[in-house]
Amino acid sequence: MSAAAIGSSRDSSGVLALRGLVKAYRPGQPVLRGIDLEIAGSGLTAVIGPSGTGKSTLIRCINQLVQPTSGQILFEGRDLAQLKGRELRLARRRIGMVFQEYNLVERLTVIENVLCGRLGYVAPWRALWRRYPPGDIDRAFELLQAVGLDESYANRRADQLSGGQRQRVGIARALMQQPGLVLADEPTSSLDPKTSVEVMALMAELARAHAIPIVVNIHNVDLARRYAQRIIGLSGGAVVYDGAPEGLSDEHLKSIYGGEDWL
Repeated sequence: MSAAAIGSSRDSSGVLALRGLVKAYRPGQPVLRGIDLEIAGSGLTAVIGPSGTGKSTLIRCINQLVQPTSGQILFEGRDLAQLKGRELRLARRRIGMVFQEYNLVERLTVIENVLCGRLGYVAPWRALWRRYPPGDIDRAFELLQAVGLDESYANRRADQLSGGQRQRVGIARALMQQPGLVLADEPTSSLDPKTSVEVMALMAELARAHAIPIVVNIHNVDLARRYAQRIIGLSGGAVVYDGAPEGLSDEHLKSIYGGEDWL
């Protein structure tokens, strides 16, 4: 079955729908070429493809860190590409983001970094004076436990953590937003192989436990096959594979990455 056919067969009531998404940083040279995708209401989706094919651009267009050239980004019934100002900020509260380089505030403690996930919800003075509601504080400690960090880490500064620990804090912060969608931009690329496995296993489990969709942009095909319920393969800014991990054949990988010597 073709990628287009697979995509068209998905439930149109999914959390996220991309319609004809195009991004060109230079006129006439699109990085994304009319992407059409549906993301359902739970599970881990992995986006794979060679460097420069638009994986990070796709993720960043969804949460409007990058403005698309054209197309629709329908999230929870609204087109994010058409939102501005306060409306966009309110919509973004429902999209958690996990970054390759963690993006923690190094001088803050672990628990304070997790609570940063509530910045879009609490009054500015509460954030400034770090006077978050008791319910938010309780939830932050619960999420630390959920990502495998016990209370002994809560008051450590972020710059005292290992890479894997930092990424766990970043995941907890994203979940602190109570998101309807989590995006992860190459979350394992700065980690060693063992920690990469642990982080992917954690995200797969959290997607299941919290019943939310997580979309991961990742270079490691083996990790994608092992932990994702769905794999989207990009090549030349277009979707060339969209389906289950077990359906991803060597022929598909050749069409995604080109050549066969590396297989």
